[in-house]
Amino acid sequence: MARSQLNRAAKKIGAAMGRADRTAHKAAKKIGAAMDRADRTAHKVAKAGAVAKQELVELSKQVESLKRQIQKTTKRLKHALS
Repeated sequence: MARSQLNRAAKKIGAAMGRADRTAHKAAKKIGAAMDRADRTAHKVAKAGAVAKQELVELSKQVESLKRQIQKTTKRLKHALS
């Protein structure tokens, strides 16, 4: 939400300034574009973090399952050897 407001503000400022100075307008457009790229990158990083967290939860469940399986097997072996 804040990014889009800043982007719109930068474009408005650039549009107003660009009437008098085209260079300022170009700079404002570049700033807006850079902000968009940074925002997209931040969203990708956040999404990747969420995916990694979900994968970690799934791996933890698998480890717990294997742990229980090893405990059962150990119990059976002890019983068979005694």
